[in-house]
Amino acid sequence: MKQIEDQAQLNNYLRVHEIESVFNEALLPHLSLCKFEEGETICEQGDPRSHLYILVEGKIKIFTTSSEGNKLILSFKSPLEIVGDIEFIQDIDMINTVEAVTPVTTIRIHYDWLNKYGSDYPPLLQFLLNIITRKFRIKNNYFIFNLMYPVEVRLASYLLSISFDESNADFKGRLSINNLKDAADLIGTSYRHLNRVINQLCEEGVIERTKEFIVVKDSKRLSILANHNIYE
Repeated sequence: MKQIEDQAQLNNYLRVHEIESVFNEALLPHLSLCKFEEGETICEQGDPRSHLYILVEGKIKIFTTSSEGNKLILSFKSPLEIVGDIEFIQDIDMINTVEAVTPVTTIRIHYDWLNKYGSDYPPLLQFLLNIITRKFRIKNNYFIFNLMYPVEVRLASYLLSISFDESNADFKGRLSINNLKDAADLIGTSYRHLNRVINQLCEEGVIERTKEFIVVKDSKRLSILANHNIYE
């Protein structure tokens, strides 16, 4: 993580995402701008709660790890998103691990300042409420999507989520062969069936499979197949 001392840039993010009114004058001096590189961990499951992060640029993935060490990707998020909101409200340790998929920029503030200056500030509380309830709605849509659409559509959506970032045209992600089991778990299918679908899309020229990665070759056809649904 790299903290950026650039008040003008911080103010610009607040203005662009229309969240200037969320923070009162007492909270504004305690906001900081932080950048994370691709693959860098923003917070880790089980860590003590400390900061609220507002994602203002880039893409993150959220995953959980079982006691046996198995990882399950839960979702991908793009701006505007919050990390640590539920932990702040519930006063609990971090529920999941959050990692930067692309270079990421966040606005960060310590929970101590939120408790001191924001616990009774209606615009901030309304903002948190909107974000948290939106997460429940997205999670509901996710379950419906997994139940109602075939694996081909779900895989296409997943590949679009990890391979592209609307805010960064230069980013071209790819799916590691080592993560196929995680992908199968996320989209709700068996590892064997996922491989069949991957082979089918390779034959159609939509994706390419190497020894190490699944690479998107035709993003337009993949988007049509996904029916413009993107995993969040």
